[in-house]
Amino acid sequence: QVQLVESGGGLVQPGGSLRLSCAVSGISFTTKSMAWYRQAPGKERELVAYISSGWIKNYADSVKGRFTISGDNNKNIVYLQMNSLKPEDTAVYYCHVEASYPPIWGQGTQVTVSS
Repeated sequence: QVQLVESGGGLVQPGGSLRLSCAVSGISFTTKSMAWYRQAPGKERELVAYISSGWIKNYADSVKGRFTISGDNNKNIVYLQMNSLKPEDTAVYYCHVEASYPPIWGQGTQVTVSS
């Protein structure tokens, strides 16, 4: 059974940084395409960052240059390093196995950017 467990969220001031972790069990994340999504109150869930099984990375325009997706093969963890955080980055962040059926999501971790 595949499980995703996110951690690392919290409250941070504008301009600050956080690193989110997605601990993957049941599969090796390197055999899948993985992604981070986020959902703010009253908004649709949106793709933030994506890493393919071939380590090709892609980012939403709103986070390019500020966020970095990466992975640790040995620990089977996918990370999202978030720098220069803005209030509009406030959301619940979810880890996802792309093209999974049924869809595989983590429980989410709350990120709040506020002074």
